[in-house]
Amino acid sequence: MVVRSPRSARSAAAAGLGLALASLAIGAVHPIPPALARPQEPAFPSEQELRELQQLVFACGRENSSTPCDQARLRADPLLDHPRLPGSCKDVLWQIRELAVVAGTNSFNRRDQLDRTGIDLVRLCQQRRPAPSAPSTSPGAGSGNRRPMFGPSQQP
Repeated sequence: MVVRSPRSARSAAAAGLGLALASLAIGAVHPIPPALARPQEPAFPSEQELRELQQLVFACGRENSSTPCDQARLRADPLLDHPRLPGSCKDVLWQIRELAVVAGTNSFNRRDQLDRTGIDLVRLCQQRRPAPSAPSTSPGAGSGNRRPMFGPSQQP
């Protein structure tokens, strides 16, 4: 059993504090480059890219040939791993991978499913832009003609 004196405990704490301060000083002199600090997220798919994929899905349903169907699946596949796309968008992309295949007969139901999937693609996968906030007005500025919405009606 090793017995330590209070003085050795203080010196150990001071040494630990000194080591922590030294590492902070080194970090201040040599900061971590931004490229190493946090990996960049891939860019959100553009509206043009989504529209091109939508057109391929429509062509696959209309023509029932391997060229547009294969292209639609090839373009949808890498988007499934995109970290910024919502789950609902990835569900639509998965449907494209499953439905965009050449069928023996091009039935109305098949074309309709592909058309609905193409419409959902643009609707669910577009990047949402924040709505512009309404300009704030100062209290009493131009509010002389307003009535309370749920209060008792006022008779003039």
